[in-house]
Amino acid sequence: MSLDIKQLSPLEKGELPLTATSTTRGYYTAPRSRVTSSLITVIKYTIPSICLAYLLSRNSWSVFRRPPSFDAKYPSTSPFSVNYNDPASEFKDDVFPLRPQDTWDISTDFPYPRTLAYDVEEGTWLRLDVHPVSGDVVFDMAGDIYCLPAQSYSEANLASGIKTMAIPVLTGVPHDADPKFSPEGDRLAFRSDAGLGVDNIWVMSWAAGCAGMDVRSPSTTEVIAQRDYDASLLASGVRETEERRLRRLSQEGRLGAVRITNETYNWVSDARWHPSGSKIIATKWYFSSRSLGAGEGWEYEVPDLQDPKQHQAEVNSGKRLVSKALPFGWTKADYIEQQIGHEQFSWLANDTLVYSGNVIDVTEGTFQYSKDVHKGIYSIFKRNLTLGEEEVLVDAFPGGASRPTLSRDGRTLAFVRRVRDKEALVLMDLQTGTLRNIWHGLTYDLSAIYAPMGTYPSFSFDPSDEAIVIWAAGQIYHVPLALNALGERILGGAPQPVGFQAHIEIKLADTVKATTDVRELEEGEQRLHAFTQPSLDESGTHAVFQAAGVTYIQALGSKTPAQRVPVAHAGAAYYSPSFVDGNSNLVIHGRWSDAYFSSFEIAELDTGDVYELTGLPMGRYFSPVISCGEPGKVCTIAFVKTSGDLLTGDVVATAQPGLWLGEIILPTGTTPSHFIPVTNVRKIRTSISSSDAALKLGFISSDKLVIHQSDRVFTVDLSHGADEFGRYAEETLANGHATDELVFSNTTHGAAFVNFQHVYYAPDVTSSTDLFSKPGKAPAGLARLSLDGGHDLVVSGDGKVVGWFLGPFLHTLVISRLSQCSQAIKADTLTFGANCVAGLLDVTAVDVRYESEVMRLRREARAISGVDVVAFVNATVLTMEHGDVHRDVISGGTVVLRNGLIDALGKDGEVPIPLGALIIETDGGYIIPGFIDAHAHWSGTDVKYPATSWEMETFLAYGVTTMHNPSLHNSLGFVERARVESGLMVGPRIFHTGQIIYGASDYSYHLDVANTQEAKEALTRIKAEGGPASWSYKNYNLPARASRQRLLLQARKMNMACVPEGGMNFDWDQTYIVDGMTTVEHNIPVSVLYDDLLTLFSLSGTGSTPTHIVNYGGPMGEQLLWANEDIPNDPKLRRFTRHDILEGLSESTSRPANSMAVFNVSSSVTKMVHRGLSTHIGAHGESPLGLMYHQEMAFAKAGGLSNYEVIRAATSAAARTFGLDESLGTVSVGKLADLVVFPGALDLIDGDIRRTRDIRFVVRGGRIWDAKTMTEVWPVKGRQQTRPPLNAE
Repeated sequence: MSLDIKQLSPLEKGELPLTATSTTRGYYTAPRSRVTSSLITVIKYTIPSICLAYLLSRNSWSVFRRPPSFDAKYPSTSPFSVNYNDPASEFKDDVFPLRPQDTWDISTDFPYPRTLAYDVEEGTWLRLDVHPVSGDVVFDMAGDIYCLPAQSYSEANLASGIKTMAIPVLTGVPHDADPKFSPEGDRLAFRSDAGLGVDNIWVMSWAAGCAGMDVRSPSTTEVIAQRDYDASLLASGVRETEERRLRRLSQEGRLGAVRITNETYNWVSDARWHPSGSKIIATKWYFSSRSLGAGEGWEYEVPDLQDPKQHQAEVNSGKRLVSKALPFGWTKADYIEQQIGHEQFSWLANDTLVYSGNVIDVTEGTFQYSKDVHKGIYSIFKRNLTLGEEEVLVDAFPGGASRPTLSRDGRTLAFVRRVRDKEALVLMDLQTGTLRNIWHGLTYDLSAIYAPMGTYPSFSFDPSDEAIVIWAAGQIYHVPLALNALGERILGGAPQPVGFQAHIEIKLADTVKATTDVRELEEGEQRLHAFTQPSLDESGTHAVFQAAGVTYIQALGSKTPAQRVPVAHAGAAYYSPSFVDGNSNLVIHGRWSDAYFSSFEIAELDTGDVYELTGLPMGRYFSPVISCGEPGKVCTIAFVKTSGDLLTGDVVATAQPGLWLGEIILPTGTTPSHFIPVTNVRKIRTSISSSDAALKLGFISSDKLVIHQSDRVFTVDLSHGADEFGRYAEETLANGHATDELVFSNTTHGAAFVNFQHVYYAPDVTSSTDLFSKPGKAPAGLARLSLDGGHDLVVSGDGKVVGWFLGPFLHTLVISRLSQCSQAIKADTLTFGANCVAGLLDVTAVDVRYESEVMRLRREARAISGVDVVAFVNATVLTMEHGDVHRDVISGGTVVLRNGLIDALGKDGEVPIPLGALIIETDGGYIIPGFIDAHAHWSGTDVKYPATSWEMETFLAYGVTTMHNPSLHNSLGFVERARVESGLMVGPRIFHTGQIIYGASDYSYHLDVANTQEAKEALTRIKAEGGPASWSYKNYNLPARASRQRLLLQARKMNMACVPEGGMNFDWDQTYIVDGMTTVEHNIPVSVLYDDLLTLFSLSGTGSTPTHIVNYGGPMGEQLLWANEDIPNDPKLRRFTRHDILEGLSESTSRPANSMAVFNVSSSVTKMVHRGLSTHIGAHGESPLGLMYHQEMAFAKAGGLSNYEVIRAATSAAARTFGLDESLGTVSVGKLADLVVFPGALDLIDGDIRRTRDIRFVVRGGRIWDAKTMTEVWPVKGRQQTRPPLNAE
């Protein structure tokens, strides 16, 4: 389609469209002087003996020296010296990617059936360069590269305001950015994800100026028709021939381009040419366990473009010139975890570099949000490579200093910094040291965040050094320069915009969507898909496990549904079951009470008898095991006690966590009582980690306990008692290499473990065996047991069978069978025989059902209240059905609820109300759809006990009836969902993405997705746990676009949406939109967007969940709520939320409005909504829960949305984007009865948007609560959920 886009009125320079009184928590720090700040910066970089350099005072012009001869003896501080103590010298960079990527081309292996065409006169974050001879300007915009002839900024053109048509020189599916001319202007370097989709540096010839590089010339009818025909073939799946490939590359402008770097996991940006023109330096970005790249300076040779076949860049080729610095006390082994590096490198001379770096976070090694841009974050450094000398050219204080750019004669350094409420272009004379802020018209820099796109767009001096050409506020500006009497450059006149027009054509994929009828998930009996805490009996023929707070037993290999284990208290929640050692007829498990915490019961399976254990002090206990199974015999019971946790509080029974023992006598057939005392209860001293998520106990003999932890298995010998220090003898059996789960077979002396989300088995394991699944680093004989993944590893009592869950499928393997695949395991060096081993597995489908919410509601309505219909009358109903406030308001309305659905809707008196219905008078109050929190986080799934959740209750109390969590444990998240749906606790309807599909180096989360099979495995792991309730996944900063595309193709087959992490990567965010991801989570990190991206985002079909409260670009928006309201004393919050969390939000420190990017984000979102974007409300799980959702609504309103548009974002828009709109999102007949009911005096349409928190009733699936107290109104009037003792008052 073709669009005419009107130019919007530009914002004032600095781009703060709104003002607000803003404050934030923090600590006062007195301003530092420049001298003090410089000293601190020096100390930061020089205290560790292994840091990069020391600071040496010398004349800055001494860097212009001749390069040393080849046989020169370098100082030990030089990276050229053999004696250089490089902090990175022990970093091998040989773990990721785990496996090589399969061949993939992002342009041809992924379909783009749509073309979006439009015209613009402004652009966002345009990185540019000026030709050293002709003065032509090249810049990137929306993933393509354009050229403006030098005439565009001639004196005549600037005076007349003529807009020059920008000429496209690189187009197509690849995202191209940051062009840079060679010193002679005969070549152009640029960053591109062409091919595999990893950002690399490419170089192409530049010989003919803008017109000669025009990829749309000639634009004859025949050429256009051929191009469109070729594109249609690709979009329909017809493989590209060589002829078509060459034609496409020519049309895109990249036919002669050569890739000079070859990164397949790390990525490269900001290429800058060496003065010789024979090589470039660029920033190479490395992930730590966080997906925040840290930069190093790498040098790459540039080949002869006339013979590109002579240059095939090797993977990870290049030379490291500037390493990251190590914080004090860190060793070289910690190098990869340094999250802060250096970036924006340029050559000042043949052997001297200028670059910038974050000096605030570097000394701790950890990136922090919400830093103070006014005090300064980045400094600019100069480093002589020959001598290894580094000095601070420009200190961070005040306002920071970044994007260093050198004049062509090398005398003037230009950079950007914050000055009060403005962003300044600053000149530093390198000869005299003079600093001048010459223009305050720039857009705010992004030094406060992680900015792989650059803290400011790259800019350039013109060929004669008489002007700077730079982007600001949507335009390219010409900033004239002059010389003063000292030869220093100063401002030479008023900066003027270089007017341009551009025609953008972008290939778009279809937006991936999912469709789910939630009504089908809440009617009739529902199958449970996620299970946890399994235990196998002695021979591995039966399993017990927790099914969302209920203990079940399953005969392995049987098609008979699992059976409930007999219990003493049918309404209680049970957990952590195990078979009594040597007796498969006895099961011990925990029973949870929110008032009294843990108890243990023993169930006799054949008789159904249940025995409650007595004599235990109040506490939180799990993993009970008993040393023998002989009735009437004294046996040892062992279990783990934990201290406080998020859901059960930290104020009651928190002392003495660790391993506990006691003695019991197992029941006999003549045992008269159903209570069994536990005697000699005591804690013993061991090295157990009671908080370990994978901790489980077992006995391998009557007096030897085995303890399985996530990365260690060890025994505790009880036979000889404790030594004089109270410790028991321990023996380590196995150690994991960052494993998530680890179990050991004392029979086979092998270990099974979970690594990178797959299950593995290693034979002949000792404590020195490095259990790791990286190909090339794995132990001998390692076998991959899982086909798609697994969790909750367990080994049978006799050690001969290993088992695990994946969704409702319990996988078991008789370990001895692995010998049948020994050859396949040995030959398969990448997946360790997985395909062969799959044929050895026994897979049991576990069928457990629970009563759905609607069934339970119907039963309770008839049995308890005697009323099965509810009518709200005299209401102002805002249906959200039509997208028009005037059509959506029903004044004096009636809403009738029956069986969890909206049964009737209309005007009072026109809607028949059944006789005997419960009628609720609303006094004219608004009724709207229940809120959908599109980006919610919470942490209760980490708790080991099936306690009720104050988190869930709080969300619901503030009107959130449906939540979507874009990062939650695959199985435990769906376990929690089932506990809500089955009635064990109160809460909103839960959906989630499962575990993030993560690009960084955290072993628990990382995935390569190096081929189509891995994409299928990744989504299967999620889908299996939730079944039809699983409809989304989250790509979280996967560095290879090929990986992201593979997942998208698989998602279409599995009815799954993609909600990617925005991740502060401006360029990757654009590819998420182009490739058709369902949403972008968080805001685009450039907070003010212009026509190029406003139009792309708005019309792409991708939605936005901007999460203003944790926005990128400045302090988090949540801080405004903390600063301006008395959070700790809010009565409703104190009723539902832990007081310690509230009291942690007591103090705030004022921050000026110009520090906050949240209002600019809100303004950009508003513009896009008015162009067609679907935006949503997501509160990110920030404290205080519930109330923060309404603050997020207020931020959405701040940018210009109406109250109605904000409510639409909170209800119908989210439902449509997520494909839930058949059941949710509007007040419509036949949809689920999710409603928020407000008091009569509240004006929801024209009043204060912050009043949305003042809720009278919340209705979820027809069940009604008083929102102030969460007392149930109907069908079980007066019922309240019991909460654990969370607070000390």
